Amino acid sequence: MEPVHRRFGRRTKFWAGAVTAALALSVTAAGQASAADVNNAKNAGFEAGLSNWTCSANSGTTVSSPVRTGSAALRAAPAGQDNARCSQSVAVKPNSTYKLSAWVQGGYAYLGVTGTGTTDVSTWTPDAPSWKQLTTTFTTGSSTTSVSVYTHGWYGQSAYHVDDLSVFGPDGGGGTDPEPTVPSAPAGLSVSGTTSSTASLAWNAVSGATGYNIYRGGTKVTAVTGTSATVTGLAASTSYSFQVTAVNAAGESAKSAAVTARTTEQGGGGGGDLPKHAVTGYWQNFNNGAAVQKISDVPGAYDIIAVSFADATTTPGAVTFNLDSAGLGGYTVDQFKADVRAKQAAGKKVIISVGGEKGTVSVNDSASAANFANSVYSVMQEYGFDGVDIDLENGLNPTYMTQALRALSAKAGPDMILTMAPQTIDMQSTSGGYFRTALNVKDILTVVNMQYYNSGTMLGCDGKVYAQGTVDFLTALACIQLENGLDASQVGLGVPASTRAAGGGYVAPSVVNAALDCLTKGTSCGSFKPSKTYPALRGAMTWSTNWDATSGNAWSNAVGPHVDALP
Repeated sequence: MEPVHRRFGRRTKFWAGAVTAALALSVTAAGQASAADVNNAKNAGFEAGLSNWTCSANSGTTVSSPVRTGSAALRAAPAGQDNARCSQSVAVKPNSTYKLSAWVQGGYAYLGVTGTGTTDVSTWTPDAPSWKQLTTTFTTGSSTTSVSVYTHGWYGQSAYHVDDLSVFGPDGGGGTDPEPTVPSAPAGLSVSGTTSSTASLAWNAVSGATGYNIYRGGTKVTAVTGTSATVTGLAASTSYSFQVTAVNAAGESAKSAAVTARTTEQGGGGGGDLPKHAVTGYWQNFNNGAAVQKISDVPGAYDIIAVSFADATTTPGAVTFNLDSAGLGGYTVDQFKADVRAKQAAGKKVIISVGGEKGTVSVNDSASAANFANSVYSVMQEYGFDGVDIDLENGLNPTYMTQALRALSAKAGPDMILTMAPQTIDMQSTSGGYFRTALNVKDILTVVNMQYYNSGTMLGCDGKVYAQGTVDFLTALACIQLENGLDASQVGLGVPASTRAAGGGYVAPSVVNAALDCLTKGTSCGSFKPSKTYPALRGAMTWSTNWDATSGNAWSNAVGPHVDALP
């Protein structure tokens, strides 16, 4: 959460490129391969190393793990001034349509083609924790006999992997691979989570598949390219049967074995007696130049106080909490615990936040998930915390974080407060790990207070680009969460308390209040106005109570009463 030391210029540059790529993708459509089609790419699975491929700045290499098929895949690592572009010249026929696809994993990954003689196209994904297929099509011009097919990541971001790239279409003179065959039925279909209106499913990847169809009670309800999906629009407390098929240009597989998912009761989300509308503030367990506070110093306007932060231990997934008594002017553990109890007696919730900008907690297998649940519960018991906040800014594994949070909830009970503070990039799509986790635990989730700052520009739910620091940025990005599975009561607006609290994206309290009114009442909107109102919107969050105090509590004095007065 503490954002002061981040580098900000790169993200803005990334999203300008990302938006361009996304817009390019929106005008393409997947085409069917004909019987004579071949894969015109050479060394498409990187089994022959980097033969036929050229990677910028020596950024590419082949690895034996992870691979999707065969024994090798491409790994390309971007540097600060290089996007790890790997390309191949592919022979094609003029006036022909080709289907370009590749399987990617890891960081930001792009797939595209140039030199088509018509419209060059590209597609991308912001993250792919497991193998994910990117697909687009292009048409060659009347004199085009070769094109350049490429993949790349993004400057200074994590490495990406590529396997099984294909350029299916008429043989341009160098193609060798035959057209695809009908894939086999998916295996391993399971239910990864449910809410009162959704069921989340996951299954194993099928070799040669380009997508998957999801069936409910024998009727197709949605189609995806990855190996997971969330089916929406379900009735509460109802059992449903689901199956999945695999598809590619050759056809559709048989249906998988069926699984049954039962939705939860209507409503959901932890919180016990938390007010309908709530204000969350992060309390700093360290001195970084903001006002040093005791828990007792936090104004009454804050309904949830997130103590920042828990500390990682040497045990994978486990955390502990160490009060910075020296940095906080001699604040003792006994005083701290007494102040926590006093806040709770006043109707407030005090929770422990895990993560932050420098947080290193990793939950990526069943063992670390168990360690996380056990250790967080121990910290809750020791200090009397009401719950936990997930603020892991270096990503999370939705499968195992879901497992960890459900195990913790089972220990702590239904009144446990569970909040999240993802960055804006983490909530742009339901395919992202953070968004998937939030949907997986929707029945025990209190609120997601996304950080609407340090973001540059982002896409809103209407597909338009908005700049941070505006009312439109708050409303159009909140709309993504509100329209993609979260209850309005589980959405909050996270903003800096002052200009010194973040590197960018500060908005005046009046702008926060305008965004709250726009979302809940349809008034005070900017150029973006949601198609409906969300009167149950949970409220707002700020980093931090300490920076708020440094500015004379101007943020909480203005936003607190406004949140309380929402419909």
